[in-house]
Amino acid sequence: MKSANDVNLELSDVTRKRVVSGASRRVRVLHVNAGNLYGGVETLLTTLAAMRHVCPGLEPHFATCYEGRSSRELMAAGVPVYMLGETRISRPWTVWRARRLLRQVLQKEHFDLVICHMAWSLVLFGGVARGLQQRVALWAHGFQSGEHWLERIARRTTPDLAIANSRFTAANLRDHYPKTPTQVIYCPMALVDLAEADRCRAAVRHEQGVDDDTAVILQVSRLEPLKGQLVHLRALAQLMAAPKWVCWIAGGPQTRQEEKYFRELQETAYQLGIAERVRFLGERADVPKLLAGADIYSQPNQAPEGFGLVFVEALWAGRPVISSAIGGVLEIVDDSCGLLVAPGDTDALAGSLRLLIESPEVRQRLGEAGVARARWLCDPTTQMEKLREVSEDKTGHGGWS
Repeated sequence: MKSANDVNLELSDVTRKRVVSGASRRVRVLHVNAGNLYGGVETLLTTLAAMRHVCPGLEPHFATCYEGRSSRELMAAGVPVYMLGETRISRPWTVWRARRLLRQVLQKEHFDLVICHMAWSLVLFGGVARGLQQRVALWAHGFQSGEHWLERIARRTTPDLAIANSRFTAANLRDHYPKTPTQVIYCPMALVDLAEADRCRAAVRHEQGVDDDTAVILQVSRLEPLKGQLVHLRALAQLMAAPKWVCWIAGGPQTRQEEKYFRELQETAYQLGIAERVRFLGERADVPKLLAGADIYSQPNQAPEGFGLVFVEALWAGRPVISSAIGGVLEIVDDSCGLLVAPGDTDALAGSLRLLIESPEVRQRLGEAGVARARWLCDPTTQMEKLREVSEDKTGHGGWS
């Protein structure tokens, strides 16, 4: 395997040739992210890489610290990826090394904007970019309480631009960076119809041993309490007498805390007597196929999240959505395409699930409306053009406009 320096130098030679001047000059953006876990941020970055053809004026580059699923998907998409090496704040020498490698990249390459995804990236790398007179942005993907030590340190580096994944996140950002211009960009998504959807539906249901008459409830998310899996299980336990339903929970543990939570979920399903109707699928990279095989998407969040890409994926697949009426979900799901309940209201959640399990007609009506809403929210051409516009360096030399 080539060293990070070798990769950086080779990429420099290739990408420098792509830069042109004048009106046709591409806007070049460097996205900086940890990459040690896989979630909504990593899904966004992969989409920006894979769908770059829909916005030819935007040229995305990526700097990431950890090798894993995220870096593999970015490299497979054929975009420039700069590996900075595993980085832990508790090990200062790894931070110094990663900063040195990023500095080398920024000294060799011209970028109109360096986007730090989440507070961690801004803390570690925002100062490096600022020191080289690069325009710096923070792309926030969720609610910031301001109490976490990383968030407090991140406020010492005021970005030139803040990007929020929803109006909910933007309102929160303005509390912490009141002098920073804030732009809302809904996450662009690859809104591509699943080829042979009917065949995929039949295949995944056959794989899971589910017949055509059984209503499949799906949840795809990180295994963490705010995603509401425990509440989901308790609501499902109220539907034991309801015939013909199963629940698929997709998502694999990625940390020790998630391992512990996963064991708690398994034990809870057993204690509630629904273990035979709840199937833990582990980490899956075929979410569109799972959605094709499902009938209902349900994720009763217990804390607000900034947006929720999987809700848009479910709407695009024509599946009605059940969630909690908090956070960015309120900008995605309305009564035309889903059902919202109060967070933690197990009875209301059970009632919504029962309604959709027993009413195929309601499922169809809500699902059909969801397709248009998904396109309105996350059309990749629209959202990536917004990103190009806010990323453009008006001075033409990487400084502040």
